[in-house]
Amino acid sequence: MTAAPPEPPEHLPFAALFPEADRGQWRELVAAALRKSGRIGPDDGADVVEAALTTLTYDGIGLHPLYTADDAPAVDAVGRPGQYPFVRGRRPIGSAPTGWDVRQRQGDPDPEVTREAVMSDLENGVTSLWLTLGRGGTPLGSLSRVLSDVHLDLAPVVLEAGPDTEAAAEEFLAVVAGRDGAAEAVRGNLGADPIGLRARTGAELDLALISRLARRCLAEAPGLRAVTVDARVHHDAGGSDADELGASLATGLAYLRELTGAGLDLEQAFGQLEFRYAAGADQFLTIAKFRAARRIWARVGQVCGVEGAGQVQHAVTSSAMMTRRDPWVNLLRCTLACFGAGVGGADSVTVLPFDDAIGRPDGFARRIARNTSSLLMMESHVARVIDPAGGSWYVERLTDELAAAAWDWFTEIEAAGGMVAALEGGLVQQRLAATWAERRDHLAHRQDALTGVSEFPNLDETPVVRAPHPEAEAGDSPLLPRHRYAEEYEARRDAADAYARRTGARPLVFLATLGPVAVHTARASFAANLFQAGGLATPTGGTTVDPAEIAAAFRASGARVACLASSDRIYAEHAAPVARALKAAGAEQLWLAGSPGERAGSDAAAGIDGHVFVGANALAVLRSVHAALGVEG
Repeated sequence: MTAAPPEPPEHLPFAALFPEADRGQWRELVAAALRKSGRIGPDDGADVVEAALTTLTYDGIGLHPLYTADDAPAVDAVGRPGQYPFVRGRRPIGSAPTGWDVRQRQGDPDPEVTREAVMSDLENGVTSLWLTLGRGGTPLGSLSRVLSDVHLDLAPVVLEAGPDTEAAAEEFLAVVAGRDGAAEAVRGNLGADPIGLRARTGAELDLALISRLARRCLAEAPGLRAVTVDARVHHDAGGSDADELGASLATGLAYLRELTGAGLDLEQAFGQLEFRYAAGADQFLTIAKFRAARRIWARVGQVCGVEGAGQVQHAVTSSAMMTRRDPWVNLLRCTLACFGAGVGGADSVTVLPFDDAIGRPDGFARRIARNTSSLLMMESHVARVIDPAGGSWYVERLTDELAAAAWDWFTEIEAAGGMVAALEGGLVQQRLAATWAERRDHLAHRQDALTGVSEFPNLDETPVVRAPHPEAEAGDSPLLPRHRYAEEYEARRDAADAYARRTGARPLVFLATLGPVAVHTARASFAANLFQAGGLATPTGGTTVDPAEIAAAFRASGARVACLASSDRIYAEHAAPVARALKAAGAEQLWLAGSPGERAGSDAAAGIDGHVFVGANALAVLRSVHAALGVEG
């Protein structure tokens, strides 16, 4: 007979064996550690701890080292699942028991390839379809063939056709009308987004399109929505999370005005909108972003008198974060983004294939993309709990502050006359350009790391080759640019590769490693990592400090640029004579691994042209070395 487990005392407090701690004690302990590391001065008090360890997002939100119950927002700002303000989800049961809708994008220019890919997706875990049609996707006129084996009552279909939106909608509605019983059961979205199209391509604005299609949906297929507010155009222009959210709100409100002005009531108008957001690799910001988006849209609904206006959300893993170099790392980025979107409560999630930035994804890439959602739901059980991040003081505070920042941007757009006026007047462009300039600077200084590109590049990687994507939407005057975070580093790599093809040898930076391995390895590894991010090979010079031996190794390497790497102690004695020897041996440019600090003057006198160190502008360094070596591009 098995004994019953012992019952704990009824009033045993958690952590009863430990003395009670407070924030002041924590500050004192952390301050002591920061003084030892030099992060704060010896005379700085414990009151500077939070400031020393706080980082800012691109929206100016401080990410603090410690959150407590004092940081949690008011309970009414969070609510319950399925209830206003929908922070904890649009439905009272969250995404349980089936998880989020797995929506994958298809749009091969060959309709038969698209049809086969669609069926493969639906048979292997995908639950809805996102079809790119017209210019940039599968040709118009082929929808009937593409969807010939799809049960429209089971698999929602979302369209994206850019300037061909109305023609694609007409074709899809004709397919629906030709299926017995499909009109009542079909779900999905016709994808009308005239403001987004104007921003992406410069196409003429046709706001009346959404009311024409909305009336068709209400009359012919009431389960369909007509409008997609695709906020990724702001994200892809380099915008922050609040930039994206605030602009989506202003765009959604512009569409509501158009729909109600065309005769739809408010409930009908709200019911026609679906919002599409980018999900990034910062899982906590992504979680907070989707929660904040529901909160601020619910506020719009409340002001309009529609308190049941839970925002319908489609998450897409960020295109801006995807890299062409070492694209396998995109698998990890997309997993984190999918996790954040799912935990954040997105209704539908699209994971872009890891090779999407290179060209048309192959079958393996599409399979891994759809299986990312399947793994998170079926093996990690992410969807079993409603709002799993809810109650986290960090996530709740981040959600609250992000919602406030987005609302401020939204009201600024409205004060400028609304989204259309703000776009045409340049307000949106100015805001996004400022954010992109800040982000670009962080990328250049490697404050925002790009694994496999700006950090830990692999010069020996085998390039992934894909057929190019079909030509995108018509229009050659976009109001908003499109960026990828890795674009400038990849341009440096491309230029170095072109140099290697042209000359038969990769451009080099010789690493003059002075002294024992244990002494020089940290700075040598750092320098090699930085130079390789620009496609530069980095042969090393051993462990000697003898100037003549180092100069001989430099000449033997065939390099024309060199970088010294060692400790400050060895630099003090050997940097100057080694630098002079390297210059005499023909070094056209000479770097030193380490912050210039008080050495700057003596280094310059010895012939050192620049320094590579944590916080240096890596792109500026790479451009300088490329220019010295004649690497064009």
